[in-house]
Parts: sequence; structure tokens; C-alpha cells
Amino acid sequence: MSVFDFLDLLGTASFAISGALFAIKKKMDTLGVFIIAFVTAVGGGTLRDILVDAHRITWMINLQYIYTIFGAVILAIIFRKKIENLSKSLFLFDTIGLGIFTIVGTEIGLQNDFHPIICISLGMITATFGGVIRDTLSNEIPLIFHKEIYATACIVGAATYLILKKFDVNLDIVHVLTALMVIAVRLVAVKFKLQLPTFYNE
Repeated sequence: MSVFDFLDLLGTASFAISGALFAIKKKMDTLGVFIIAFVTAVGGGTLRDILVDAHRITWMINLQYIYTIFGAVILAIIFRKKIENLSKSLFLFDTIGLGIFTIVGTEIGLQNDFHPIICISLGMITATFGGVIRDTLSNEIPLIFHKEIYATACIVGAATYLILKKFDVNLDIVHVLTALMVIAVRLVAVKFKLQLPTFYNE
């Protein structure tokens, strides 16, 4: 298994746990927990595959993704009572998945020889649209449409990835620094309550 494949599965597990914790917090039943975890984990990647006109959807031809999601959900359910604060745990796993999937989406854009702007967009879509589907199914306004810094962190991370690759930095270092950039932007934005401007009258 390559480092890229490992990161993809790690991001899948992180988002699956994030989705499961979200569904548990919403008091959904067992099926609901699995469905929300599944769409959170692979929703963004599915949309990405459709946009790049992939021959087949990634998780449909590689059952490792299904096994990873199933295992992650089981762990989330088993250890849910040991997690003192579901909100903090949800934020943690969601942020980790955000950083990793930004890398995955951006790299797939490069592999398909897309323009850098499209690569950045694919990184953002891969990382955020599973959450959009999750929130929509749960009757919530998707997080990326709030003032909170979310998709912006992915855009910064994807741009960082492209810049580092431009300068032929070691690929492992590129992966680590990109993920850390996304996570850092997200953490700083939440800690200091940084927001994008909105355009409405009080």
C-alpha cells in the first residue's frame, strides 16, 4: 500500500468516525449512524470522481473503503461512552479528515493534469462535500455555508500542497505540511473566532 492510499483510508476512517459521532449526537438509530458515517466518508470523493469523469467510483471498486468505514463506525459506537465530549471529538476527527482529504483531492487533480485552480477546487470538494451531504440529510445548514472558516482552510492547504510540489519538496514532507496547514488554519479560526464577512442587515 502506498502512502497516498494509506492517507486516503486514514481520511476515510476519520470522516466515518466524525459522521458516526454526529449521528449519535443527533440520536439516530443504528442504520442512521451507518448511513451518515458512510456519506460523510465517501460523499466528497464520489462527487470528485464524477467531476473528473473517473471510469468507476473509487469505493465501488475497492472494498477496503467499505471495510474501513464499517470498522470505524463500530469503534465509534463501542467507545462512545468513553468520549467525554462528543462535540470536541467530532471536531477533532472532522478536522483530521479535512486535512487528509484536501491532499487526496488535490493530488487526483494533478494526476489528471488539471489547472491548479481546478486542483484546489477538487481538494476542497473532496474534503468538504461529504459534510455537506451529512448536514443536508440531517436537516442542518451545511457548515461550509456558515461564516466559520472551513472550506477556506482546505483552499489554503491545497495551495500549500501545489506550492511545495512546485519546489520539489519531499512528498512525505508535502503531505505532512499540507495536512498540518489545513488543521492549523481550522484550529486558529475556531480558537480566535475568525469568520468570513457576511452581507446582511441586522
